[in-house]
Amino acid sequence: MAEQEIRIPMKRIGALIGKKGETKRLIEERTGVTIDIDSEEGIVIIKGEDTIGVMNANDIVTAISRGFSPERAFSLLEDEDLVLDLIDLGDISKSQKQLERYRGRIIGKEGRARDQMEDLTGIMISVYGKTVAMIGTAEQINTTRTAIDMIIRGVPHEAVYSFLDKKNKEAKKDILSYYY
Repeated sequence: MAEQEIRIPMKRIGALIGKKGETKRLIEERTGVTIDIDSEEGIVIIKGEDTIGVMNANDIVTAISRGFSPERAFSLLEDEDLVLDLIDLGDISKSQKQLERYRGRIIGKEGRARDQMEDLTGIMISVYGKTVAMIGTAEQINTTRTAIDMIIRGVPHEAVYSFLDKKNKEAKKDILSYYY
């Protein structure tokens, strides 16, 4: 029997459980695991016979705990090319003020920077607490990590969008050249 234990933010337990336990039940059904949630401590224990099912459930629980809606988190099951990746801003910021500045630059005014990055890369991004979580293909994540690094280093947003647009065009060109 495989088992994983995750600590999640108390504020995300409701999202993980869902209305009348629906989200938790769906994760269990779709991955073949059992999920125990200690809502006092924020500890989630995932158990199952199938290691891959436990790993998939772990990714979905982690995605929900990092701010993704359950619907977006379930995309990890629907497309085997999608992976979850996290950037811990706490590791690179020297103070709470710097952390807030990084978060603000990544999200942008009214969420526009994050939306623009999602549009240009085809990736899903959630900024929650000290983390930036991404759901996408490995290539999309690598490109988005570079863009987020540029934003953190203070590169103007327009330059970052130009970089992403160029990468987007290169990827489309690669796909076309593959087929023709």
